[in-house]
Amino acid sequence: MLYVDPEVCIDCGACADVCPVDAIVADYDLAVKDRAYIEINNEYFEQPGARGYSAKRALRQRPAVTSDVLRVAIVGTGPAACYAAQELLTMAAEGLRIDMFERLLVPGGLVRFGVAPDHLKTKEVANGFERIFDDKRLKLHLGVDVGRDLLHADMIAGYDAVIYAVGMLSSRSLGIKGEDLRGSHSAAEFAAWYNGHPDFADFSCDLDAERAIVIGNGNVALDVARVLMQNVGDLHRSDIAEHALAALKQSRLQEVVVLGRRGPLDAAFTLPELLGLREREDFALWTDLPLGIEDDPLQQEVTALAPWAARQKLRAILDLPRQQPAGRSIRLSFLRSPEAVIGEHRVEGVMQTRNALTRNRDGKIIVAPTGHNLTEEAGLILRSVGFRGDAIAGVPFDETRGTIPNDGGRVRDPTTGDTLRGVYVTGWIKRGPSGVIGTNKSCAHETVNALLADHSAERLGGSTSQDQSDRQSMTLPRHYELADWRAIDQHERASGRAVGRPRVKLVREAEMLRAANAVWSSSDG
Repeated sequence: MLYVDPEVCIDCGACADVCPVDAIVADYDLAVKDRAYIEINNEYFEQPGARGYSAKRALRQRPAVTSDVLRVAIVGTGPAACYAAQELLTMAAEGLRIDMFERLLVPGGLVRFGVAPDHLKTKEVANGFERIFDDKRLKLHLGVDVGRDLLHADMIAGYDAVIYAVGMLSSRSLGIKGEDLRGSHSAAEFAAWYNGHPDFADFSCDLDAERAIVIGNGNVALDVARVLMQNVGDLHRSDIAEHALAALKQSRLQEVVVLGRRGPLDAAFTLPELLGLREREDFALWTDLPLGIEDDPLQQEVTALAPWAARQKLRAILDLPRQQPAGRSIRLSFLRSPEAVIGEHRVEGVMQTRNALTRNRDGKIIVAPTGHNLTEEAGLILRSVGFRGDAIAGVPFDETRGTIPNDGGRVRDPTTGDTLRGVYVTGWIKRGPSGVIGTNKSCAHETVNALLADHSAERLGGSTSQDQSDRQSMTLPRHYELADWRAIDQHERASGRAVGRPRVKLVREAEMLRAANAVWSSSDG
């Protein structure tokens, strides 16, 4: 039996051969707090019809690639983009040429700016991604905004294929009164701020209150709640941005409420994230669910029909304390819908409607408002109700879903339904905000397989027989390259070593350029 540490695993499937981030731990080496996973595992296989994992895996078939020159542009440098590049580079084709474009001066995307700063092991996946940058068939172009500095038309004219892997940077709104008051932010903005995203270097977050409310209960919601409540000394050992660390040292917060509209069975966070919070010693985790809710006939009925994993999560929630403990805490609150953010000039609280399980006219059990309202004071509101992508000029976009419409990675014109020759998409901007880092591996595999199949069938955007010198004559805007990023990375790591941290992130473009220029100047001297 093996135990996979949920705070470390990137769900890439590589553990069948060798785990790239040392997430595998034998059962006899488990810490006492982690032995609950053995019980969970045993219970799963005690279910009628449960089957073990089969080691007989079908070999993945990849379309054959000729030695013809194949020029591919990948827009983005996050996990989705890097997995796509890895898939392409595993081919032995000497003629492959990849240009990766990044709007910022630093690559990494979600790994650098989305993964919580205290999940350092998870961030180690970036080490594997950075190795692809050394491949002679790949060039990194930093500081290039595709859609502004380079147009989509430029891309399809200059490359045989273009893969958009730009992720989702925007947050969905609640659509309620007061959500734009000072002190109300999206969880995505807050996470980008504490992770040192340059776009949020001047973001202001007021922590001079005793209670914060996070609306939504996915893994991102638990991440921001944990960062707000945990010991600042622990955060000092992470790669959290310096400005965020300084602000959190002055924080007066004593409680973070994680608010969910539906019941505990439908909580969007994962069981490993919940168990990780439960074992913390620097704050307490509790729930305000009433005692006896598990005995409610409707609750029992929906529980019996729920998947095994959801039942395990429910059991873990019901095992939490039901009374507020002394000291700092995170409270999981269910069956409440935010109706309005209260306050005149800044956030003062959230008005909520209590919900309950009931039957509709068709006899289906649903969550519905009870008509009872309550208002809870809070000085900080973080909205964590989902992400959406931003449109790129010239590229089809689904405004409702916030994604680029596609069929298996091939970008589709929503008006005609036809796929665009040589234009592809992968990652969240392809499938929506779902899955973990490793989910992008299979997503990229599907997209790259489609691209290679089109290449073999001579269905790519530009004719591969076109004189390649014409393509290469495309003028790129001023940009920065791998050596510049290496200089920035070296500076951040050196600054971190000086203060006992993994790195001290640079968050402003001017600082990054000074770091790059300093290395070049010293090497010239």
